[in-house]
Amino acid sequence: MLLDVRDLHVEFRTREGVARAVNGVSYAVDEGETLAVLGESGSGKSVTAQAVMGILDVPPGRITGGRVLFRGRDLLTLKDEERRRVRGAEMAMIFQDALSALNPVLTVGDQLGEMFVVHRGMSKKDARARAVELMVRVGIPAAAQRVRDYPHQFSGGMRQRIMIAMALALQPALIIADEPTTALDVTVQAQIMDLLAELQREYRMGLVLITHDLGVVADVADRIAVMYAGRIVESAPVHDLYKAPAHPYTRGLLDSIPRLDRKGRELSAIKGLPPNLMDIPPGCAFHPRCPMARDVCLTDVPPLYEVSGDRGSACHFWRECLHGRS
Repeated sequence: MLLDVRDLHVEFRTREGVARAVNGVSYAVDEGETLAVLGESGSGKSVTAQAVMGILDVPPGRITGGRVLFRGRDLLTLKDEERRRVRGAEMAMIFQDALSALNPVLTVGDQLGEMFVVHRGMSKKDARARAVELMVRVGIPAAAQRVRDYPHQFSGGMRQRIMIAMALALQPALIIADEPTTALDVTVQAQIMDLLAELQREYRMGLVLITHDLGVVADVADRIAVMYAGRIVESAPVHDLYKAPAHPYTRGLLDSIPRLDRKGRELSAIKGLPPNLMDIPPGCAFHPRCPMARDVCLTDVPPLYEVSGDRGSACHFWRECLHGRS
């Protein structure tokens, strides 16, 4: 197993109180596999990724429990210097806002080349040549000339390609892509997703794809983990989940996607708002918004029930949901 996250807990201590952002998340990714992590904003997707990468803001963030095993090593037990050697060289992250993630006062060539200078000990000249090769690989036209340009001189889609090139620079075994198509138009979204899928197949990387959009991942993911209020509420192979969701929250997300076979119908929306992480409802955190909620949902936190050998659902009534009954 490439990455194995086990019972991860993360909280943020603020003046207003303690926000329990991640509450026992477990998932695994193997070599060459793509796991999509889905959920609304505030569900804990990005915080989980930051904890895995070792870039969580501490304080106010704090990992209070769990393990993050990467190739058998628990990353949470490594010293800072050891963690830095893993980050970039063995695992890398693509951030959702490329303009903020890139340094505005350095050329993209300098930023790409820095990876080779720091981690591989290359000269600046050789590192610049490698930067050009990476820009060509991710589809940036006239790379030899544009390597001297600054981030603001690129379009949003091209900046995202540069972020992908940076993540790929040292050919890591695992990439975490955090909302890589945010704020891009649908055509560019499709191009970026196709590029990620192509590179993932070429390099046999494990890929964790974080998104709130079920429509983005349908053709690229092998498995999907759906998060709500800091927990995974459903985990399943992608085709099984789309065909028959086993959690009401997943069903609500799917019903909110425009579909050709429902032309002319109004889109459904999940009522209410995600919970305040400082005051998560007792029992099932989704029960205030759930059309299937019953008395037990208000008091008992559902475990991740085994629906089948390779899928689970944190719903007391997953059988009814699986068969479309409410």
